[in-house]
Amino acid sequence: VPGKRDAIPNAEVEQMIADHRAALGITPRKISDEEIVQRLVFSLVNEAAHILEEGIANKASDIDVVYIFGYGFPVYRGGPLNYANEVGLFNVVQAMKRFAKNPLDDAKFWEPAPLLARLAAEGKTF
Repeated sequence: VPGKRDAIPNAEVEQMIADHRAALGITPRKISDEEIVQRLVFSLVNEAAHILEEGIANKASDIDVVYIFGYGFPVYRGGPLNYANEVGLFNVVQAMKRFAKNPLDDAKFWEPAPLLARLAAEGKTF
């Protein structure tokens, strides 16, 4: 069928992946939908905090508007920074610290931006 995009499993490729994981000592794990969303959105939030600190954007809502209208971030979430405010910045920072503890992850990447760390520590929002 033209345009059909269903996955076609390939045993040979799956074995290559399993062999590569084994060679690196990686044990696969189940990753929840929630963790996937957190990793994607919280990385946006952290970068946005750097953008605010550097004066590239004046306020959090400017960044949220760009994500909603420029990148298709779900309108009902109000943008990544609004979403982070709703989750709680303390919770965002705690999740980032959890991600950084994974020895197969990039701990430096998950280091909270100074603005994000300060707002979280003070119980504030963007």
